[in-house]
Amino acid sequence: MTLAFIVPGLDEATSEKAIAILQNRLSQEQEAALVLKHAHWNVTGPNFIAVHEMLDPEVESVLAQADETAERIATLGGTPDGRADAIVRGRTWKPFDVEGRAGTEEYLKALIEYYDAFIAEDRKAVAELDELDFVSSNIIQDHVQQLEKFQWFMRSHLA
Repeated sequence: MTLAFIVPGLDEATSEKAIAILQNRLSQEQEAALVLKHAHWNVTGPNFIAVHEMLDPEVESVLAQADETAERIATLGGTPDGRADAIVRGRTWKPFDVEGRAGTEEYLKALIEYYDAFIAEDRKAVAELDELDFVSSNIIQDHVQQLEKFQWFMRSHLA
């Protein structure tokens, strides 16, 4: 990887490691926005409208997270890769497995499971970034807080 520049206080090797972690998070953030929109379009049942409307702010938030992550990669001198093949090529998590139309309960249970892996990967990234770049770590920490809140909404809906 060739960096355009290096931010003050970080060396090239540290920057490259942080960028690689952030690129992985960017890919999952982009995928998560697509997964949430897929659920939004295809959820069915008596609680359809509540779940349908609950997912829109989550999509917007996750897209904003992806934008923030991509901007951090660029700030560190890297080139964020937002192409669809980058998501698939860099996937380290289990893909979302509900296809087509399904009931609200099925979608929410699958989204909770997806969020379990998403949040775990973000927490792992936070731990790794703490050692490399506290600014990048703080960004992902903020993302985790939002994701945990959204997952709580989903769990509460099922309860």
